[in-house]
Amino acid sequence: MDDNFDVLIVGGAIMGAMTAYFLTRDPAFRGRVGVVERDASFAQSSTTLSAASLRQQFSIPQNIRMSQFGLEFLRSAKERFGADTDLAWHEGGYLLLASAAGLPVLQANHRVQQAEGADIDFMTPDQLAATFPWLNVEDIAAGAYGRSGEGWFDAHALLTCVRAAARAQGAHFIPGEVVEIARAGERITGATLKDGRRLSCGALVNAAGPRAGQVAAMAGIALPVEGRKRCVFVLHCRTPLPRLPLLVDPSGFYIRPEGTYQICGAPPAADKDPDADGDFEVDWSIFEEDIWPALAHRIPAMEELKVVRAWAGHYEMNLLDHNAVIGPHPEVGNFYFINGFSGHGLQQAPAAGRAIAEWIVHGRSVSLDLAVFGYERITAGRPHAELNII
Repeated sequence: MDDNFDVLIVGGAIMGAMTAYFLTRDPAFRGRVGVVERDASFAQSSTTLSAASLRQQFSIPQNIRMSQFGLEFLRSAKERFGADTDLAWHEGGYLLLASAAGLPVLQANHRVQQAEGADIDFMTPDQLAATFPWLNVEDIAAGAYGRSGEGWFDAHALLTCVRAAARAQGAHFIPGEVVEIARAGERITGATLKDGRRLSCGALVNAAGPRAGQVAAMAGIALPVEGRKRCVFVLHCRTPLPRLPLLVDPSGFYIRPEGTYQICGAPPAADKDPDADGDFEVDWSIFEEDIWPALAHRIPAMEELKVVRAWAGHYEMNLLDHNAVIGPHPEVGNFYFINGFSGHGLQQAPAAGRAIAEWIVHGRSVSLDLAVFGYERITAGRPHAELNII
């Protein structure tokens, strides 16, 4: 195989695959695309280990717009990938609950979402109790419920479809691990793999997920993105919970249906949340000490449940502001970021991959103005924080 590529993408999960997909389907692009993936089975990929959900309930308009394109992408999957495509898209909605202390933020976010055309219903405690009779609302001030355009899907199926389409359109998928990036002044010239292979490139895209900070460092670039372990617990509650959406509690846990079961999780305390660094062991204490008491309080039927299984995956966290870094480096102009999504990457991957492809081919993000997510804020230490982090 020719080891020269016009665009080399480091990371072959959903971000890298989406970038390759949109690049190779752009009629104005005539180059060769290589996608390097160190975990070809995706057994430890953030994409396949995520809760695979999509929402429009964000505080920043650009995040809403990116997820709206993700929604369009999921809804049009059969047209894009064939009539037999099944991404198991279930439009079950999100329900974000707020205590009295969190009410002003929920209200402000709802105004932003309404301005962006999101179908989010602001609900009083009485309305919540009438709609979701299994819900304890005694300490809840309000809730925001996505009546349409929010839900969950099959991440494995989406990744498989996108990779297959990109490959059919000419992208080359290369098993291997990048261990060195070659830089000549303000240009990236190539990368070396762990087995010694050297790949030259005209542009390099950092799509390395939780390892994005390490990949950037190989090019002499600082990027505050690290992996954080997140555990997902599969539950069985015998009591029916009709119309259970993806519920996010003020205490921090989330829960949603998964077939006949439910899945849930919650972030650990900030002082107990180090760089994951290869740790995929389930921390059962998170469920027993933190999630279950809060879960049983919010949904009393959950006082009796069975934990069916659990898994741990890595959450790609931007330590500056929990928001994506998208676009070219301001000085090393052929180094592109598609990193740091902090839990909302899978749903925003179509918009982000399209944006990187547009930057490479057309010199700017044509479809959406994503300048607020540029790398310049990293060097300036100027956070642009997303308030709805799950």
